[in-house]
Amino acid sequence: MSSGATLPDATLGAFRPIPYMGVIYVVAEAMKLGFQNGHPDWCNLGQGQPEVGAMEGAPPRFTDFRVEPRDHAYGPVNGTPELREAIARHYNRLYRVGKRSQYSAENVTVAAGGRLVLTRLFTALGSIRLGYQVPDYTAYEDMLATHLDRLSARALVTDESEGFLVSPLRLAREAEHHDLGAFLLSNPCNPTGRVLRGSALAAYVELARTRGMTLLLDEFYSHFIYEGERPAAGPVSAAAFVEDVERDPVVLVDGLTKNFRYPGWRVGWALGPRAMVDALTRAASAIDGGPSMPVQRAAVEVLAPARADQETSALRRVFARKRNLMIARLEQMGIRCPFPSEGTFYVWASLAALKPPLNEAEVFFRRALEQKVLTVPGKFFDVNPRKQRPGESPYGSWARFSFGPPEANVALGLERLEAMLSA
Repeated sequence: MSSGATLPDATLGAFRPIPYMGVIYVVAEAMKLGFQNGHPDWCNLGQGQPEVGAMEGAPPRFTDFRVEPRDHAYGPVNGTPELREAIARHYNRLYRVGKRSQYSAENVTVAAGGRLVLTRLFTALGSIRLGYQVPDYTAYEDMLATHLDRLSARALVTDESEGFLVSPLRLAREAEHHDLGAFLLSNPCNPTGRVLRGSALAAYVELARTRGMTLLLDEFYSHFIYEGERPAAGPVSAAAFVEDVERDPVVLVDGLTKNFRYPGWRVGWALGPRAMVDALTRAASAIDGGPSMPVQRAAVEVLAPARADQETSALRRVFARKRNLMIARLEQMGIRCPFPSEGTFYVWASLAALKPPLNEAEVFFRRALEQKVLTVPGKFFDVNPRKQRPGESPYGSWARFSFGPPEANVALGLERLEAMLSA
C-alpha cells in the first residue's frame, strides 16, 4: 500500500518495511489528529469492530473472568476440549440438524483471534495455486505476500458488473484453467457486504468436493445477515452444505470477535476435516502457544445456545436498523450504494458521482478526517501481495463505510459528512 507510512530504511536494519493494513493505517492517520478509540467527539465510520457495550435485546455483557490454578500453566495449543466441543455443538445445532455427519471437538482448533487462525492457515498450506477474490479483507495481502515463495496466488478481480462476487460458474472455470488447489474468500464479504448463500454457496461446496479444491471460508460476519431492509432469520455458513465433515475439503474460520461482539477477547477458531485441523494445530505449535485459558472458559458460556441465539438475534435487529440509516443517508448525499449490504456491518459505496476531488476516495478520506470522521478508501481492499498486479487500483472511487459504532455515533458521522459535502 503506497500510502502506508514506513520508517526510513536506515533505521530498519534487518527488518523489511511493512505498511499498515487498511483500517490500521486509517486509525494511525486519525491518531495524528487526536483520535482515540472511544473518544466522544470522533465518529469511526471506518471501524472494523461492532459496538461492544450493552445492546437492546442482547444478554448482559460479561464483566469478569474466573481464574483457576490450572490456568497458570500452558493449555492445549489447539484450545481446551470444552471449548472445542462447544464450538462443534454450536455448528451442529445451527447448520447440521438431521445430517448423518456431525462435527466434533476433533474438527476444531482454537487460537487467540481470527488473524492468528489465518496465520496458521497460510502457514499450513502446501505448494499450491491459491485463488482469492478481490476486493476482500485487507489482512490477506501481507499474509499472502509472506508465503509467495511457496504459494502461487491467483486474484479473481471483480467489479460492479459482476456485483463484486465470484459466481460459482466463474470459480469453476478459473479453478479448471488455473488448477487451483484452494480458494479463499470472506463470506459475508468484507468490504462489500455481499453474501454467498443458498444454491450459490452450495455450488461452491460442491465444486470443492468434486475437484478436491480446499475451500477456505472466512465467516467472521456470518450472523450479520439481512433480508432487504430487515434482519434475516438466522446466520449463513457453508457448514450447512458439507456432506461429510471428514471428507469435504471445507475449512471455516470464525470467532467471538464480530458475531458475539467480543473483539478484545481474541478468540478465533477453524473448523474442518480433522486431518486439516490437525495440520493447523501443528502449524500453531511453531507459531504460538495456544489461546488464554480463562478466556476460553468464558467463551464456552458465550456459546450456550439460549444466550448465543439471544445475542445474535438482537445483533441482527439493531444492525439492520443502522444499515438502513446509513444507506439512506449516503444515497441522499450522492454516494451510490449499488449493492446494499446483505451482511457484515459495512456499506461498499461509490463516490464517483461526487464533485471532484471528493470523488477520489483518498481525498474524501483526508477531508473526512478534518471533520473527525473515519472512512476507509477502497484501494486497501485491492488485495495485491507484493504489488504483482501493475497499475492503479480499480477501486479508487470506492470506499467502505462502517455502521459498527453505536447508532447515535453513526448518525453524527453521517451528519458531518453531509455538512462536508454541502460546504
